[in-house]
Amino acid sequence: MNTAVIVDAVRTASGKGKPGGALSGVHPVDLLAQVLEALVERNGLDPGRIDDVIGGCVTQAGEQAANITRQAVFAAGFPESVPATTVDRQCGSSQQAAAFAAQGVMAGSYDIVIAAGVESMSRAPMFSAIQGQDFYGSKVAARYPDGLVTQGISAEIVAARWKFDRDTLDDFAERSHRLAAAATDAGSFDAEIVPISRPQAAPHRVDETVRPGTSRENLAGLRPAFQGDPAAERFPEIEWSITAGNSSPLTDGASAVLIMSEQAASELGLRPRARFHSFAVTGDDPVLMLTGVIPATRKVLARTGLSIDDIDAFEVNEAFASVPLAWQRDVSADPDRLNQRGGAIALGHALGASGARLLTTLLGVLESTGGRYGLQTMCEGGGMANATIIERF
Repeated sequence: MNTAVIVDAVRTASGKGKPGGALSGVHPVDLLAQVLEALVERNGLDPGRIDDVIGGCVTQAGEQAANITRQAVFAAGFPESVPATTVDRQCGSSQQAAAFAAQGVMAGSYDIVIAAGVESMSRAPMFSAIQGQDFYGSKVAARYPDGLVTQGISAEIVAARWKFDRDTLDDFAERSHRLAAAATDAGSFDAEIVPISRPQAAPHRVDETVRPGTSRENLAGLRPAFQGDPAAERFPEIEWSITAGNSSPLTDGASAVLIMSEQAASELGLRPRARFHSFAVTGDDPVLMLTGVIPATRKVLARTGLSIDDIDAFEVNEAFASVPLAWQRDVSADPDRLNQRGGAIALGHALGASGARLLTTLLGVLESTGGRYGLQTMCEGGGMANATIIERF
């Protein structure tokens, strides 16, 4: 089996995913294309050598329809011979893209492949692909006669069942912004962020969603985001603790990872930064929905023989503060190794781009701390989760 290595990983700085956000004037195809261009340029790679580009995107509608990754390959100026495909595993789409890419290298099907992701939540709003239609069908409705719920309600149920009160959730949110702001000030993100050209504006290069002045007092003043949902009667344990402040914001962004066989990297004179060690994907309760990160982590550790204490850095997506908190408690992970540069509450959650963004940040954390193993995991719609372990060279 070939060794799949990470040669480079880049991302955009986050933009607020609403009209007027820093990246809202950039077409999502152009957003992803600029990341792809930067990735090959900074590695001196002939794009004609790329065997495939696998991109993640959740809302594949409107400007993000028709295999957006292929359109971005055209926009980036890659040869027409370079194929591309777009995958949807909900929030874990680009993490799954990286797994598919690495597995293709390990199987010998690829020598060089890019895994990427994009989401412009300002231009292709969340849920717009549904078009007001029933996407369950009669058999899913029969299997879950009480109905499935939104992620916000799932986050509330997790907070209630793991007994995280509002103060605990807000403390975690404050930590995310504090760590992200400190990392920004220290220049820790400089090597992973590529500037994005914008119409009639200076290039965007600093995360717009990070709020350096976030305080417990600010967060305490926010109203619960999902209070009044009809699910309240069904789940009386809900205490309405999830707010916009302890949830990830709507975000625009893109990310990309250059993956090769170790032999191809050597032939091109490129230094691998890490190798893919192991993967897991799992399904879990679709009502709790967000807790799949727990069995996914256990599955990938069991597959490798590593223990949680062998892992030097964790990136667990902060879709809502209750998710990484429940994960950390159940797997007994060292909280100081979790999201050391902040997470999605501060850095944003550009859905289809988030998995590769976490991988990019995880790589930087391992290199700066001298860590060997890093684990990323991502909760996903429908009660799924991916887990990936990488090993730094």
